[in-house]
Amino acid sequence: MSTISALVLAVATALPAAAPAPVPAGAEAILAEVGKPGASAVLVNVWATWCAPCREEFPDLLHVARELAPKGLRLVLVSVDFPGDEAETLSFLTSQGVDFPTFLRTGKDEAFVNGLEPQWSGAIPATFLYDANGKLVRFWEGKASYPVIKKRAQKALDTKETR
Repeated sequence: MSTISALVLAVATALPAAAPAPVPAGAEAILAEVGKPGASAVLVNVWATWCAPCREEFPDLLHVARELAPKGLRLVLVSVDFPGDEAETLSFLTSQGVDFPTFLRTGKDEAFVNGLEPQWSGAIPATFLYDANGKLVRFWEGKASYPVIKKRAQKALDTKETR
C-alpha cells in the first residue's frame, strides 16, 4: 500500500460517522417521542448551534445520557437553528458523536414553546425531564453542569418503572 493510500485510509477511519439528519418536528411530535415506550425517563433538550451555553452544555448532556441509558434514560435533542442552517446543525451533531435520531423545530416559536410548556419563556438552552408516564417532572432554562443534569435525571429514573 502506498503512503498516500495509507494516509487516506487513516484519515477516513479517524473521522466520526455522520450524525443522522435531524427530523423536522413541532411540539406535538416531540411530545409523541417522549411518550414512546421503553424509557424510564426522558430528557428533552432544546438547543441551537448559535447558542454558546447550549454548545457548552452539550457534552455534559451526552455524557449523562450515555451513562444513564442502561437505566432507561432517553435523550431527545431538538435544534431550534434557523432554516438554512441545517448543514451547520448536522456538522455540530456529528462533531459531538451523536448517533441517534434528533429533531429540528418547525412552526412558529410561540406555538412550539407553548406546546412543550406554557411556563417556558422560550430561552435556550431549555431542558425538560419527563417520568416513565410521560409526565413533565421538571424543566429548567439555562446551562446546567454534568452533576446537576445527572442528579435530576437520576431522580426521575428513581421515581417510576419503564413504560
